[in-house]
Amino acid sequence: MTVLPPIVPALPRAIDRRRNLPLSAALDWLAAGWRDLWIAPGISLLYGLGVSVLSALLVVGIVVFDLGHILFPALAGFLVVGPALATGLYEKSRRIAAGEPPTLATMIRPGRGTGHHILFVGAILVMLAMIWIRAAVLLYALFWGLKPFPGLDHIIETLLSDPQGWALVGVGTAVGGLFAALGFAISAFSIPMLLDRKLDAFTAMGLSMTLTWHNLGVMLVWGAIVLALTLVGLVTAFAGFIIIFPLLGHASWHAYVAIRDEEK
Repeated sequence: MTVLPPIVPALPRAIDRRRNLPLSAALDWLAAGWRDLWIAPGISLLYGLGVSVLSALLVVGIVVFDLGHILFPALAGFLVVGPALATGLYEKSRRIAAGEPPTLATMIRPGRGTGHHILFVGAILVMLAMIWIRAAVLLYALFWGLKPFPGLDHIIETLLSDPQGWALVGVGTAVGGLFAALGFAISAFSIPMLLDRKLDAFTAMGLSMTLTWHNLGVMLVWGAIVLALTLVGLVTAFAGFIIIFPLLGHASWHAYVAIRDEEK
């Protein structure tokens, strides 16, 4: 009697996440985002105005409630939670590409995607930002002990007029950079992916980190562009976000389209 060998299931084909995109591709994404911004521009600018007003109100609340010691960490945390706020902009760009009419209602409440998983990714980003703010407060205590916070009027002078302040700025920038890098890797493609495909939040975040790592060169350029434009928005007292935030949101969708898997 012949004994047949057991059937061994074939291993799944490895998917190459490298897209070998040139560094200049980041500028192409920005140009595509600019085009999307001026298709039905009113809803994108209104979206940007909402983010600008919300950000300004947050800063006013921090000052009014005498929480100035968390102001700078909170502003840095904007880089972490920003992608979650841009969900509606991703949806507008998706609808434009699909030939569907974009509306403010569909931007605020997208009609497709797994909404609860998008909320979960947003909650993760908010938690990450809160951990960073707490870490920044602990770093201040580590370098300055029980010394009271000097207030917003004197914080720059305090940080830059003392070697201890220089060290705090250096360490704080390095630690904040790690939080920002993690948030960027998690969110760069996860929320657009959840709008585009039926995935769970953990799979989307894992794929986002993988795609970011395997396309590190162009993603570093894209991250630098996002950082530079965000700083412009901050130094203009958030007024610049009326245009900058929609531009980055739409461009981020095109970054996802350029790097997503071929298999749908």
